[in-house]
Amino acid sequence: MLNSGKRPKIKLPKTKSEWVWDIIGYTVFLGSIIFLIFHWNELPDRVPAHYNALGEVDRWGSKMELLILPAIGVLMGIMMQVLEKFPEVHNYPERLNENNAKAFYLVSRKLLNQIKNICLMIFAFILYESASIALGKSDGFGVWFLPVVLVSTMIPIVIGFVKQSKIE
Repeated sequence: MLNSGKRPKIKLPKTKSEWVWDIIGYTVFLGSIIFLIFHWNELPDRVPAHYNALGEVDRWGSKMELLILPAIGVLMGIMMQVLEKFPEVHNYPERLNENNAKAFYLVSRKLLNQIKNICLMIFAFILYESASIALGKSDGFGVWFLPVVLVSTMIPIVIGFVKQSKIE
């Protein structure tokens, strides 16, 4: 067993799948910010600020509140990007050792990369949908939004745990 202070630091190049996830996640997120910038002056003073479990607007707020999503997304993206660079500090089972550390690090880093980019895409979609509702171009998320968000975040986690359980 290796505690986090004695875990090997292994330089693992970013995989092709991580690059693809980053390109998709950052592009979608940046696209939503560009959309907000281009439509900022068209937005009314009151915009959707919160949704219930059915995807219906249950609180309206100032259009300035739309800036919260990109701000949180940027901070979360930066923090998770930093964590991706240091997989030796992630949480691992006791069976982590010198021989399997590379495999554990790769699975953990890929999982973190996928979750980061899925969250960025979710934030982008919420921002886009909130602005679209405020502009009268959309009726809201609908009941499918929450289940889709939960499933889209849980699938990589389950796959990551399964892959991690197969590491010897």
